[in-house]
Amino acid sequence: MSYQLVFTEHYNRRAARFIKRHPEVRTQYLKTLQLLSANPHHPSLRLHALQGKLAGLHSVSINLSYRITLELLIQDKHIIPVNIGDHDAVY
Repeated sequence: MSYQLVFTEHYNRRAARFIKRHPEVRTQYLKTLQLLSANPHHPSLRLHALQGKLAGLHSVSINLSYRITLELLIQDKHIIPVNIGDHDAVY
């Protein structure tokens, strides 16, 4: 069951800035995106729903320090990344 990642211009700019600031995470980031499109419920992604002001969004982990928030539209098999960064920047 494959999902389609739908990237917005806004997210692409954020991701480019993130990778420029943290080039050491690039490989992990790309692996996270591949795994996300193949199986967003894979245990290593630690997918979870967010609450409060980010209710309706989900989060996955790139590693222990960095996260991607995303809109997960399971019925349409679309995943729309919204933000990327460390825990405090994303939440």
